[in-house]
Amino acid sequence: MATPAAVAASRPGPALRPRRTGRTTELLLVIGAVAIAVFGYVEVGVNIDGRPPADAARYGAALGGLALVAHLLVRWKARYADPLLLPLAVLLNGIGLVVIYRLDRATPHSSAAPTQLLWSTLGVGLFLLVTVLLRDHRRLSRYAYSGALVALVLLIVPIFFPAVYGSRIWITVGSFSIQPGEFAKILLVVFFAAYLGANGDALALTGRQIWKFRLPPGRVLGPVLLVWAAFVGVLVLETDLGMSLLYFGIFVVMLYVATARLGWIAIGLVLAAAGVTAVGWLSPHVHSRVDQWLHPLASIQAGQGANQIAQSLFAFAWGGLLGEGLGKGHSILIGFAAKSDFVLATIGEELGLTGLLALFLLYALLVGRGYRTGIALSDPFGRLLAIGLATVIGLQVFVVAGGVLALIPLTGATLPFIAQGGSSVVTNWIIVALLVRMSDLARRPQGEPA
Repeated sequence: MATPAAVAASRPGPALRPRRTGRTTELLLVIGAVAIAVFGYVEVGVNIDGRPPADAARYGAALGGLALVAHLLVRWKARYADPLLLPLAVLLNGIGLVVIYRLDRATPHSSAAPTQLLWSTLGVGLFLLVTVLLRDHRRLSRYAYSGALVALVLLIVPIFFPAVYGSRIWITVGSFSIQPGEFAKILLVVFFAAYLGANGDALALTGRQIWKFRLPPGRVLGPVLLVWAAFVGVLVLETDLGMSLLYFGIFVVMLYVATARLGWIAIGLVLAAAGVTAVGWLSPHVHSRVDQWLHPLASIQAGQGANQIAQSLFAFAWGGLLGEGLGKGHSILIGFAAKSDFVLATIGEELGLTGLLALFLLYALLVGRGYRTGIALSDPFGRLLAIGLATVIGLQVFVVAGGVLALIPLTGATLPFIAQGGSSVVTNWIIVALLVRMSDLARRPQGEPA
């Protein structure tokens, strides 16, 4: 007769039991995300026309089809990926399509929702492509320096095209336009992740001690500062405050994660302040935005009517706790940027403070899952890359929300997945694909092959 110890030893341990992949949870959440977006689409039609939109079923089928294809591919190629990443992206993208459709109803001459759906389809297509082709995120580190060079070129090219609303950040050919800086931010994160992952110890432990700070040797810090200065120079020429703040924030956060030294946050903030000050003083366009931030009601007092910041604040105030309801607000009074920079004002007016908090919670979950993926990875490059990509989304939300709520000067950045903009929605789907691929590796049981 076998002893109790022998029986216990024969049982499979926790490490040998199959780990739940979370794919069923992901499927249920994706279905719920599509249902919420379709419900919002129907509500817009009911509140404006008294009946659901005639194409509601087609809209639901299109969004649901894209989400289902993405889920099936994740189930096939990244079965251990974080089950929250894809549903969060689907829900945010669906909310964006609903809000843009609602604003289209107020501007019949300017319909943006069908175009945004096409860009979303392209974004999901690139999500599928990255998930299939990129089997190991560590391969990206081989192209870090060439990627940084490509990113710099992408930022330089728009300088030679006409300015749009005061900023030179667009490449425009006829009716087609693209914002290359959106793609450059991913390449910049890859570069910093590779360089700081390889030189993090040197940045933290070597160099000269000055008061409470230890400065690294120039040969280690030089390439980082050179790339930073190059990007700052280009951004000054483009007068793009939003991307400036975003790049500065990425620089500071990733430097701190690589070194775990609080002193680098202070140094990074000094560099960031210098760059932002340069952009502000050298660009009349940015300087005027700072004046509007400091005095949002000055145009009303001067008898010129409410400017965009004032209209945005009125929209938030009018929304109250629960909002006016989708389709019942007047945020279109903000003007030309209602579908891009100020799309958050529509959500605040028509869904209220409750809707705003729910939206910010979705972003917090997405960023938090990205951080969790980075912490779970064992390689320094993957850890920095996941945290850097999640930081891109988090900082972009902060920059947009801060500008629209008059907490910081208006930047002109786009709200991830929500605002009108093909370049933005495509790059956000690429970021989610990279996080899905990395979370699959982080959550895969030890010993199971990829």
